[in-house]
Amino acid sequence: MKIILWLSLILPWLSLFLMKKQAIKRYMPVAIFVSLLVTILFEVAHAFNWWVLLDWIVPWGYITNVPFVYGAFLVGTMWIFYFTYQKFWLYLLTNIIIDAVFIFGISHFFEGRLYRFANMGRWGVFFLMIGLTLIIYGYHAWQEDIFKKQSVTRNRKRNDKFPLMELSSRKEKAK
Repeated sequence: MKIILWLSLILPWLSLFLMKKQAIKRYMPVAIFVSLLVTILFEVAHAFNWWVLLDWIVPWGYITNVPFVYGAFLVGTMWIFYFTYQKFWLYLLTNIIIDAVFIFGISHFFEGRLYRFANMGRWGVFFLMIGLTLIIYGYHAWQEDIFKKQSVTRNRKRNDKFPLMELSSRKEKAK
């Protein structure tokens, strides 16, 4: 099982070689944010015994499933945003399908080997994931708004320093 854990941590990161550098920069903040939220969720789950991790690859892995949170989940979030951002219903549907396939399908293979449910069942986890889906979409929309405002401010400052650039850009726009 440790090989599966290591692969689920490393392989998703290798897929980022297929993503454009700008997209990685654009979607990394939301991926880090959701990884933080899921890490906190695992801490709460440990405290309330929602599920129990049975195998891990790092010393603190009995609390947080590091390969899942910082491998497949983090990188998977970036890919989902890459293909669906600004298409909310497609984003939501994609997440619902992926979460359902994982929780009600794939997880049966791992249950009893990597973890077991205790005080929370599959439906509880499913609804937690959908809640996170909505939270991170709002977070990313907020981030995008900040980056747009910073970009406009940065361009204004650049044009203030170089008034001829502003003049030439106005001439180009007039054409």
